[in-house]
Amino acid sequence: MTTKAKKKYQVVIQQEACKGCALCVTYCKPQILISSPALNEMGYHYAEPKKQEKCTGCMSCVLVCPDLAIEVYCE
Repeated sequence: MTTKAKKKYQVVIQQEACKGCALCVTYCKPQILISSPALNEMGYHYAEPKKQEKCTGCMSCVLVCPDLAIEVYCE
């Protein structure tokens, strides 16, 4: 019997395109996204992944991002 390998996902956020609305942070069920304490060039607290290994690949963050600044990749 073979066991299924768990898929790993990587969340990539274009920091300079993020305006810090935090919708992705709110809608992330596994709670891997946070608002960064750092600022981007426009002066916004951009979103960033905190615990990549917990990402389920649900793509909720991608769907709610009004700036199209988030991509999720399967490794």
